[in-house]
Amino acid sequence: MEISIFETEANGMAFIGGNEGEENLAEMTWIKESDDYIIIDHTMVSDSLKGQGIGRKLLDRIVEMARERNLKIRPLCPFVKITFDRVPELKDLLYE
Repeated sequence: MEISIFETEANGMAFIGGNEGEENLAEMTWIKESDDYIIIDHTMVSDSLKGQGIGRKLLDRIVEMARERNLKIRPLCPFVKITFDRVPELKDLLYE
């Protein structure tokens, strides 16, 4: 499944799209708070994709983007916060 990125100046989304005219199957959204960090504020995975590690794949895509752009991440979304707490390799990206 392809993870796409959509961005504006103020926010963005990593997502797996549904069929044309349908809701996204999964998405993780962020707010660009400054030139230094983003706030990940929402994760949604449809019932049809639950249990397949899709939330983590969305996060990994955003982490890749953040590293490329030298951005930190403030995890507001509970899923992302728990993942940051459990995965030591993400600590360098944590905005505090």
